Amino acid sequence: MHAEPQKEHAWLEQLVGDWTSECEATAMPDQPPTVLKGIERVRPVGGLWTVGEGETDMPDGGCGRTVMTLGYDPTRKAYVGSFIGSMMPFLWTYTGQLDATGRVLTLDAEGPGMAGDGKMAKYRDAIELVSKDHRILTSRFLGSDGQWHLFMTAHYRRTA
Repeated sequence: MHAEPQKEHAWLEQLVGDWTSECEATAMPDQPPTVLKGIERVRPVGGLWTVGEGETDMPDGGCGRTVMTLGYDPTRKAYVGSFIGSMMPFLWTYTGQLDATGRVLTLDAEGPGMAGDGKMAKYRDAIELVSKDHRILTSRFLGSDGQWHLFMTAHYRRTA
């Protein structure tokens, strides 16, 4: 089997490179946000995928490691991907779409709810390309009130 890259795959190429990150995350609504710094290296895989490997400071002083894959599935007409992190035993799977401006990729996923009660919840990550050297990742969860609640914003700046 051999697949040719589509225009949607070319969009992903903009993520390729070395990045520093500064993330502001809120664990609980009544708690002040935590600021975490990190790095990420995004590499292409055959023109069809990108793999981002990151290292991030953790609130306990340790180092969290993450891996994000992103691609485009022409048969589903959707961006697809996955996310794993050393801080959690769950494999996140993404399905998403690019907005009409071509600047924001929204990725939907389902995973363990933040309440820790074993129930699953809906999540939405969005990657916004601000410029060729700056992107923003936001993460939200769907609350019981039917609203998307922001719990993390990370600014990535290209270093190479």
